[in-house]
Amino acid sequence: MQRSGSVREVFLAFLRLGLTSFGGPVAHLGYFRDDLVVRRKWMDDRAYADLVALCQFLPGPASSQVGFAMGLQRAGVFGALAAFLAFTLPSAVLLVAFAGGAAVLGGPVAAGVISGLQVVAVAIVAQAVWGMTRTLAPDAPRAGIAVVGLALALLLPGAPGQLGALAVGVLGGLALLRGVVEPSAPALPSFGVPRVVAVTCLVLFVGGLVGLPVLAAATGSGVAALIDAFFRSGALVFGGGHVVLPLLQAGVVETGWVSPEAFLSGYGAAQAVPGPLFTFSAYLGAVSSVGPGGIAGAALALAAIFVPGFLVLTGVLPFWDAVRSKPRVRAAMRGANAAVVGILGAALYAPVFTTAVTGAGSFLLAVVGFVLLTAFRVPAWAVVIVGAVGGVVLGFT
Repeated sequence: MQRSGSVREVFLAFLRLGLTSFGGPVAHLGYFRDDLVVRRKWMDDRAYADLVALCQFLPGPASSQVGFAMGLQRAGVFGALAAFLAFTLPSAVLLVAFAGGAAVLGGPVAAGVISGLQVVAVAIVAQAVWGMTRTLAPDAPRAGIAVVGLALALLLPGAPGQLGALAVGVLGGLALLRGVVEPSAPALPSFGVPRVVAVTCLVLFVGGLVGLPVLAAATGSGVAALIDAFFRSGALVFGGGHVVLPLLQAGVVETGWVSPEAFLSGYGAAQAVPGPLFTFSAYLGAVSSVGPGGIAGAALALAAIFVPGFLVLTGVLPFWDAVRSKPRVRAAMRGANAAVVGILGAALYAPVFTTAVTGAGSFLLAVVGFVLLTAFRVPAWAVVIVGAVGGVVLGFT
């Protein structure tokens, strides 16, 4: 199929996002929407929300899967790889450096910067929720679905609440939204994945889950065991982000590969860097007593934790391409998109708002960031700088 962008364009766009996207997976979706949907117009809000809903349904790091798919749609397979590498490498390099003792986190300035970046995430997610509400929940039925999704995501934290909200959205869409007409909606972008490639990816996904533990046990190889632990963590988590921590702890701490102290130290460092939290795996691979350790161990762990999510996403994309234009499927997706608004709203409250806003000063900084983004159209990277400086100032007041 004809692609509309270049690999270089994708790489540079995601490199900037990889250097400035703080706040976890929900905030990342806000950054993506602001830069790639609103500013660059790579796809429209409805297509973007469809993609977000799909990635929420699938195992793996949701925000990285969205970025991978947007790179794929924009510039093909190499565009997808460029999006992944550019978005992931900045935080991975920083965490590997931290593992080697090259980074020091501490002191009031560093604490203020981290606090300010958390507040920026509040503004970014609030902007995404505000914009997507107007587009994806513009009428009473969809607003009602969004509220139900919000309630489920708040009352059932983690994957159960998110999947429950999406399921309610699908059912609500089928029941209430089949008559909704969207004449102005542009054609949905195609991802151009051949079905034979998709089936191969799904076979590799299942084969990795089943075969890697057998290979590790049969060979006694530390490398195979390391790959198996991180592949399993990436394959069995929904939504990504902090949800993966229990799986990583079981894989590397309970097995004795990484000490509890080193695990918590690396997790703290992961909060201070931009990009996906899954890059915490690079730190763990570098300090693990099993496997090659160092840069090689980091690379193996990083690849192993991301690959399953990309395999399963690539495996379902052509089938999604084939069915999502059907009226019943479109109605279901309208409901799911409204539920996504509710899920983002729930995440805006917890953990984003409850973690970052600790007093009047941080609340004011969040409001300033929101106004800069929405009223003054200031780029997200500039608001990140404002938030970091504001956090330092608040830390000394």
